[in-house]
Amino acid sequence: MKRVVSVSLGSSSRDHRAQIELLGEHFDIERIGTDGSIDRALEKLRALDGTVDAIGLGGIDVYLYAGTKRFALRDGLRLLEAVKITPVVDGSGLKNTLERAAVQYLRDRLGVHLEGRKVLMVSALDRFGMAQALVDAGANVMFGDFIFALDLDKPVRGLAEFEALAEKYLPDACKLPFQFFYPTGKKQDRPPQPKYSEYYAEAEIIAGDFHFMRQFMPDRLDGKVVLTNTLTARDVAELRDRRVRMLVTTTPDFGGRSFGTNVVEAALLALLGKRWEDVTQADYKRLLDELKFEPRVLELAPAAGA
Repeated sequence: MKRVVSVSLGSSSRDHRAQIELLGEHFDIERIGTDGSIDRALEKLRALDGTVDAIGLGGIDVYLYAGTKRFALRDGLRLLEAVKITPVVDGSGLKNTLERAAVQYLRDRLGVHLEGRKVLMVSALDRFGMAQALVDAGANVMFGDFIFALDLDKPVRGLAEFEALAEKYLPDACKLPFQFFYPTGKKQDRPPQPKYSEYYAEAEIIAGDFHFMRQFMPDRLDGKVVLTNTLTARDVAELRDRRVRMLVTTTPDFGGRSFGTNVVEAALLALLGKRWEDVTQADYKRLLDELKFEPRVLELAPAAGA
């Protein structure tokens, strides 16, 4: 049995373990949260190194993407470099494959018309593949990176403008502690603090990282389509209570919940038997075609007028 472990800066209350089978291989998959502590994450990574088949880094990115540019986060590199033997990933490889495919699935299989639809992309930097696929499908995308990562009321409404701003600000921003941008640890457990309601209200589709999405989430999201991942049963119930119409998670259901892309990518790495730097997009595409992964789709509330 192959063992895959995700070490996350997120809350330990979201920990989960599942045993699954992929292409005839049995997997024991576990998510371990360190409640926002980089030091605890480093300690856990060093303890796991050489004892498991692959490791995922959760609750943090090593690399952020905008167009063809890649930016390395200081804290993400610290975690990556702590692992010397076991293959380790942050999920970004799948964000450029699996999450692009999820947008196509939304349109072609679920019949969600995207051309001209208003989409709130809460953060494109950590899901540039998804954001670009939505733009390519003709959606009217509002990029919320400044709003949800920096709590600045600065919506960006064009891909070219977004890429230019990313190139300007990210080299310095990447040197800051990751917790400056992203809800980690116990911040993931506190109730949403409603804010920026006008951006949620104008959107027909809300897409991207769930923790960014949730932190300012209003009490009602009637009729919205949510495209995200890494949801617990409590998260699903929270969206149902807010009258979200349809929930689509980019990763499939493993043992009753959707894991993060870092977990899925780590499992693929274990199947491939390669190190992260040796894996190509073609490798991922071939495996994904064989696995026939499909997004998890939940109809949470009836459509208006139904």
